[in-house]
Amino acid sequence: MPELAFLQDLLTLFGLSVLTVVAFHQANLPPIVGFLITGTICGPYGLRLIQGIHQVEALAEIGVILLLFTVGVEFSIQQLVHLRTFLLFGGGLQVSLTIALIMIFAPALHISWATATFLGMLVSLSSTAIVLRLLSDHGELDSPHGKASLGILIFQDLCIVPMMLLTPFLGGQGGDMTSIPWVVGKALLFIGVTILAARYLIPWLLHQAVNTRKREIFLLTIIFLCLGTAWATAKVGLSLALGAFIAGLVISESEYSHQALAEVLPFREVFNSLFFISMGMLFDVRTLLSAPSLFMADLLTVIAVKTVVTGGVAFLLGQSLRVAVITGFLLAQIGEFSFVLSRIGAQAGLLDARLNQLFLAVAVGTMAMTPGLYKLGFRLAIWLENRVPKHWLVSREIATADGSTRQPLEDHVIIIGYGVNGRNLARVLKYAGIPYTVIEMNPEIVRVERKKGVPILFGDATNPEILQRAGIEKARVVVIAISDASATRRSTDLARRLNPGVHIIVRSRYLQEMEPLFALGAQEVIPEEFETSVEIFTRVLQKYLVPRDVIEHCIQEIRRDGYEMFRSLYEAHRPGEGLHRFLSDLSLEVYRIKPGSPLIGKRLKDSGLREKTGATVIAIQHQNGDILVNPTSRDIFQEGDLVLLLGRPDQLTAAANFFQEGPNQGG
Repeated sequence: MPELAFLQDLLTLFGLSVLTVVAFHQANLPPIVGFLITGTICGPYGLRLIQGIHQVEALAEIGVILLLFTVGVEFSIQQLVHLRTFLLFGGGLQVSLTIALIMIFAPALHISWATATFLGMLVSLSSTAIVLRLLSDHGELDSPHGKASLGILIFQDLCIVPMMLLTPFLGGQGGDMTSIPWVVGKALLFIGVTILAARYLIPWLLHQAVNTRKREIFLLTIIFLCLGTAWATAKVGLSLALGAFIAGLVISESEYSHQALAEVLPFREVFNSLFFISMGMLFDVRTLLSAPSLFMADLLTVIAVKTVVTGGVAFLLGQSLRVAVITGFLLAQIGEFSFVLSRIGAQAGLLDARLNQLFLAVAVGTMAMTPGLYKLGFRLAIWLENRVPKHWLVSREIATADGSTRQPLEDHVIIIGYGVNGRNLARVLKYAGIPYTVIEMNPEIVRVERKKGVPILFGDATNPEILQRAGIEKARVVVIAISDASATRRSTDLARRLNPGVHIIVRSRYLQEMEPLFALGAQEVIPEEFETSVEIFTRVLQKYLVPRDVIEHCIQEIRRDGYEMFRSLYEAHRPGEGLHRFLSDLSLEVYRIKPGSPLIGKRLKDSGLREKTGATVIAIQHQNGDILVNPTSRDIFQEGDLVLLLGRPDQLTAAANFFQEGPNQGG
């Protein structure tokens, strides 16, 4: 029975895929490479385990349609505006320069200009899936190199549609080049009709599907719109993938886009795995074995071209040398959309069997090398920073910084990173009248905030020159609030070496990052996942109307026990610093004596502060500026005094009542 034979083929493919992908995961290699290797093993050039290859390819075609559909659904105008510099200029330069460089190699490769152009398009695309997975795993999606990579990747993903339209013309199968305007016109007309349908028909159809409150009806409607639009575009002479992309764009503008994406993603992953497996089936490993030197030369050439072009573009757009190098290595692989495009190119006669085999081998090789290249980018960036001219490290933007005209700061706060945490801290410091300066690596943010009067400096805080411009030698506090874990560690180490007495506070994403940061000299490390847990249980207790003082007590206990546990991992290796163990449970707080406080006019010994709360008065600052350090029992409190107290968190909480009007001083 043919049905059982095809079912056996699917079982073989999925079973072997699971084993291969798990093995690749253990080796820290992308799952896409595992699918390609699975196809190579099962295919006609491997063990020939699959009989119904054409049926697998038919399902793989659905995977391509769903892939382009989800790209359209994820298309966000707001996101594009936010990344407009790297998306428009960065992505455009990267793609065009890569194509141009590959065309330069055309005579040496003995290929036509059309084939060279097509190979340039294949090479210019990088893997969105692999890059985003790496950035997500390392918590660096919001880092400078993460944002730069994301902008370029989005442009590349959008390029796949015009590239697919252009490919038949390069192969001479779409008529001469003068017919391109006609094809573009048809595409625009179809898009216009689709937009009209999106405005009037599709919202009504989706609304009807949602009103049934049946998940399967909603899913079937989404699949119908996706496949139906793809079929319609094919009927007017355009590609299936273009129709799927347009359908995704239509859905993205509705309020149901997130649910539609969630419903389709599982199907996309299944069919995409079949697509990559089918591509692996086309690979003949004998081609690689017959010319290993040619494979290695092409592999290294592709990596070098993409790294230099992408890194150079990032540097030209104002990023530092470190960010440019990391971005270049991060996008050095050939992407999954290149496989989609290569099938069309092969059908159009742009890739012969030998060239197609070589492309598949090089593409798989670059994908497999991506994690290693990512790590190499960090190491090379550090190596280069010690050997290149100083002005290269901060790019040309540093020349426009206003550091030369600013008054030298002293006893100030340095904020590294102007994200949500940095902005909030800057607002509070400005309100409190505490001097500060900001170091930020996004030139757009620097230009905008500088116009608002924010004391902000463009540069990389892993560079000593930038920290010195920010006045690190005279700073009291450094707050590091960036998303790049590697840069966070290097900035902490550098700040500690440049100013051994500065107090360093670091924001980290995960608990496991705390110990290395303590070892590098940070006094306080605030892990987001721990503080998030504190905020969550606080909100839960509030909903159950638990008294505020009980909540505060819980917060103090959790923070004391939690941070003490985290620090003990590091303190166990520092037996010489025993003083910290004695003070680990104590805190310092400053309170102002407000009008109506019972402390006004009383001597310290008569105030009852020590007896009733256990907190100790360390210093008193009068409104005229006089400071009494270690005050005597006869010193008198005055309205408006600032009082520095030492004690446990619960003691300081109890003492706070004495500084308010009409406090409860009970026991």
